[in-house]
Amino acid sequence: MSSSSSDAPPRIELAAFETLAARHRAMRLRRTSLGAIAFLAALSFAVHVSGFDPTVIIAGLPRVHEFFGGMVPPMKLSTLGADLASWFWGIQKWLGLLWTTVMMALFGTVMGTLVGGLLSFYATPNLGASGITIFIVRRALEIARTVPDLVWALIFMFAFGLGPLAGVLALFVHSLGAQGKLFAEANENTDPKPLEGVRASGGTWLDEIAIGVLPQVLPNFVSYALWRFEINVRTATVIGFVGAGGIGMELYEAISLNYFDDAGAILLMVFFAVMAIDMLSEWARLRLAGLLQ
Repeated sequence: MSSSSSDAPPRIELAAFETLAARHRAMRLRRTSLGAIAFLAALSFAVHVSGFDPTVIIAGLPRVHEFFGGMVPPMKLSTLGADLASWFWGIQKWLGLLWTTVMMALFGTVMGTLVGGLLSFYATPNLGASGITIFIVRRALEIARTVPDLVWALIFMFAFGLGPLAGVLALFVHSLGAQGKLFAEANENTDPKPLEGVRASGGTWLDEIAIGVLPQVLPNFVSYALWRFEINVRTATVIGFVGAGGIGMELYEAISLNYFDDAGAILLMVFFAVMAIDMLSEWARLRLAGLLQ
């Protein structure tokens, strides 16, 4: 009797566990429900603020088609060469401006990546930076990326005048903030064991970064840098609208003067430039990852 009673399952503990599990499930369900309600309320408010109206969109779609249709002039197969030459009449000028745009994006990306990468090591808690240093650096990175590129361009144009310099500085500051955040998150996910090994062997903080961190995060750094370069090519086109250099000003003038065919030719050139950069970036990422010989 005593043996069988001792082998019996502890019904009281099992019941208590089931009660706690039921309470946990109910609490999780309440939290999920409240979160879903809050999200739907925010989404409904966003729809209201944006003025989203399907009838307005349906009514305006023909005008969008008309706009894009005007970007491609009529062409005939028999006169295709002449029609293309007439469409891209300013290709030499546009290519020069497009080259300026790409170089602006390249310089802004490189400088922003270098400075942002350096600051990211001071914004990562697991790399030994003090709390006040992390706070200051993270707030500085937030300011750099919170202010839109276009606003940075206007600020630098006020200080330095029209031209590519204002655009490059705007891309640099915004890239610095964005890259610093992404790189800091990559640093936070590093394996601590290499860092512990460097510390145990008497290495300095720079040794920890060079030996313990960079080999782990360098592929992510390169991937983020290539992605940022692609973004900055498009951004450099937009900030050119306000006179910050590159092909953007030419595109803005074409659209504002209703030269839609010129705008279409310029946009097509920008599209092919971004596509080429994207393909090159993909090749570089795969090569660095060892997936291409």
